Parts: sequence; structure tokens; C-alpha cells
Amino acid sequence: MPNKNQFKTHNSKLITILVTGCAGFIGSNFVPYFLEKYPNYKLINLDLLTYAGDLSNLKEVENHPRYEFIKGDITNRELVEYIFTTFDIKGVIHFAAESHVDNSIKNPEIFIQTNVNGTFTLLDVAYKYWMKKPFIHKDEYKECRFHHISTDEVYGTLSQDPKDLFTENTPYAPNSPYSASKASSDMIVRSYHETYGLDTIITNCSNNYGPKQHDEKLIPTIIRNALLQKPIPIYGDGKNIRDWLYVLDHCKGIDLAYHKGKSGETYNIGGRNEKTNIYIAQKICEILDELKPSNTSYSNLITYVEDRAGHDKRYAIDASKIENKLDWKANENFESGIVKTIEWYLKKY
Repeated sequence: MPNKNQFKTHNSKLITILVTGCAGFIGSNFVPYFLEKYPNYKLINLDLLTYAGDLSNLKEVENHPRYEFIKGDITNRELVEYIFTTFDIKGVIHFAAESHVDNSIKNPEIFIQTNVNGTFTLLDVAYKYWMKKPFIHKDEYKECRFHHISTDEVYGTLSQDPKDLFTENTPYAPNSPYSASKASSDMIVRSYHETYGLDTIITNCSNNYGPKQHDEKLIPTIIRNALLQKPIPIYGDGKNIRDWLYVLDHCKGIDLAYHKGKSGETYNIGGRNEKTNIYIAQKICEILDELKPSNTSYSNLITYVEDRAGHDKRYAIDASKIENKLDWKANENFESGIVKTIEWYLKKY
């Protein structure tokens, strides 16, 4: 258990929010954005620092007076309760998740532990800390909200018809242990709203890309392998389609949903940038050919490999609800966002 004396002094006028898993990709983009935008918030980041979490992602805020890092597991109820009472937590934005589909196929148990049991622990502690009983909040916690970050993969796969899109009413049909664990956690969040009256929001996002993404993911792998002159692996025929969302646009959507979303609602956040995996690889190679020319085109390194099990053919989100109800709009299209992303990785690699 952390020692109270190790923490920075707490200003009681600040609203303290628990954010989870923010040494990972999306959270480490969210924290600096949120701290800069809202001077009345203090953020407590609870992260176990598994392989996907890296504190160097948060270098720019490590000494920030309104930011605190605690290394720990979201399934550790004693620790979560300690954080709520020590810091008087008045909001949760829950990013922490095991999220790599290939890893979930090899080792599904850790996905159930983190994504299902961890989400339950956070919800249950929040409910008991903020509320006297179902639908009755303690006076000082009436404004407290639990925001759960989820994925479009809970909906399964789509047909190739461009009019066929995931909406907030699409039935859940997860196809991998990862997406099944996220679907389960979404349902537990929903149940705490319906049964206990906990103020919850769920956002389901499409594929994110941008700075700080873990090396194992598709776009960093393409960039890294190209620069190392190694084969660029593309699953199957490369025609699997994903809807790509620049990570900062996602952070802005989370911000809006957390502050303005209607309690108990789900909001889908998508970039309206449907691309095949082979297009992504070829586009990155084309940009690298300009920014860092090699003897031959990087596209010669593209190599097709055996498709992975349960590989969904197409994801695409209809983001109309968050666009119309909360006035959210993606600022980046794929062609602008990928250039910013590649420039960041060129500095890294």
C-alpha cells in the first residue's frame, strides 16, 4: 500500500479524478490534454505498468502539481478503496485494459481478470463510496461520474456494404476473447447504472492511431519494420477494413462525453476513415519514401502472412450521435493524422 506521505499536498478546492491505465497509449495522450484544459482537476493515475504501459509516455507531466502516479492493479480492491478515501475521488475515467487481440487468443485469462474483474472492482468501490444506497447519492457526491472507455470490437464484424455501420443500438457479438471481455465489462457498467443508479457513461471507439502507441500495434509495426528494412507483415489478403481515429480526436470525444453526455448513455466515437490494412501499409511506405528515402521503395517490404484466428473483416462506426448531441467532430482525416504520426515515430525510432 502506498505511503500517504509520499504524495503531493492536496488542494481541497480541486476535483480529483481517478484515471486508470494512463501510462498506455490513449491515456498518456489524454492526461496532458486534460490537465492543460482543466485547471480545476487533479488526476490520480492508477496503472500496473504491464508491457503496454510505459511511464516515459507521461514524461511531460511527471512533475505536474495536479498529477499523481500510483503503480497498482485495478483488481486490488483494498488499493482502489485506499485511493478513493485518501484522495476523495469524485470521478473515474477508466482506460485500463488488456487490449491486444493476438495476446487474448494466446492467453485469454488475463483479459478476463483485468477487463472484467478490474472494471467490476472500480465500479463497486465507486458505488459504495459515492452512494448511500441504490439511486441515493451522498450529498457531496451527486455530480460524480464513472466513464468507461470501450471498443467497437464488442459489436463483432460488418458486411462490406459501406452503409452498414456500428451504431449504439447494434447488438453485441464479440468474436475474440479480448472483445468478449470488453463486452462483458460494458454490460457490468450498464448494470450498475440500471440497478444502482450510478452515473455512468460508455464510449466505444474505433481503431486509434497516433503518438505513443505500443510497438506491437499495426501502424507502429509498419513504420518500425520499414525503417529497419525488415518484412512488413500484413495478415491474410490485407483487405480487412478498420475505421481509424486519431488519438487526440478520441481524447476530445472522451472529454465531451464525460462532461456533457447523458447519464447511462453510450456514445460511439469513430473517425469516418475506413481503410484496408494494405492501404495503410502502402500509404505509410509512400510517406516514408518522401520523408526518409531508401534505395528502393519501402512498399517492397510488404509481406502477406497467415491470417489470425477470429479476424473480423470490417469495423466502421456511425458517430452521428456524439456529433449531433455533443457537437464532437474529428479534426484529423487519416491522410493528415498519419503524417503527424509518422513524424513522431521517426523521432522515436
